[in-house]
Amino acid sequence: MKPHCKQIVIVILSLFLLSCNAEDSAPKIPVTPTLPVLPPVTQVPTTPISGSVKYLALGDSYTIGQSVCETCRFPEQLKTILKATYPQTNLSLKVIAQTGWTTSNLITAINNENPDSNYDLVTLLIGVNNQYQGKDFSVYEKEFPVLLNKAIELAKGDKKNVIVLSIPDYAYTPFASNYGEANRMKISTEINQYNTFAENTCTKNGVSFISITDITRQGLSNRNLVAPDGLHPSEIAYKMFIDCIFPKVKMILQD
Repeated sequence: MKPHCKQIVIVILSLFLLSCNAEDSAPKIPVTPTLPVLPPVTQVPTTPISGSVKYLALGDSYTIGQSVCETCRFPEQLKTILKATYPQTNLSLKVIAQTGWTTSNLITAINNENPDSNYDLVTLLIGVNNQYQGKDFSVYEKEFPVLLNKAIELAKGDKKNVIVLSIPDYAYTPFASNYGEANRMKISTEINQYNTFAENTCTKNGVSFISITDITRQGLSNRNLVAPDGLHPSEIAYKMFIDCIFPKVKMILQD
């Protein structure tokens, strides 16, 4: 091959190699994959409830709302939030409760009033006065199951429509702050005994048991949870009760 031909070949090869190197060193532009267009996310509305809902609240001072306004007690707060959640539903509330009532008093009151057995929701909170009045624990062991069965009967015979709330602990209130540490510990221990029995009884019978006792045990560290009388729960505390039980109430009513 002639010398000038070799030079031409070398030049052509050099240009070809430079071209390849340039392509290899050029920045790669990422290819963005095409994503499918998804429909907008919509919030699932609460299932509407047609007709009417009848609610029965059974208990003592913690149900009647001693030392708070009538609309501040927890059954009334529950009724209010239910009306807001289900505005097209006719809601009615009946309360059978009185300050100072023991299990014996509540049984007598229910028998005297003889309410219809057609309630869609029944709550039961009872026992603190058995403890406070020094009743033998065996009375509660005998009478709480009677009240639970009565609550089920009044809830159209359906145990799923019944909610039992635990007994608040008044040892953590200004009222009991002067009792002395030993006496306050005794109160709490006995309240635990009552609540354990109630919870076990509910579990055996397939009834919902919701504990609100720990809320009331903040009463000395947060005085806003105690009513002006220094003993009973405040409107704020009752609102916290509702926060605990409302999800279960919705399940009951939408079942």
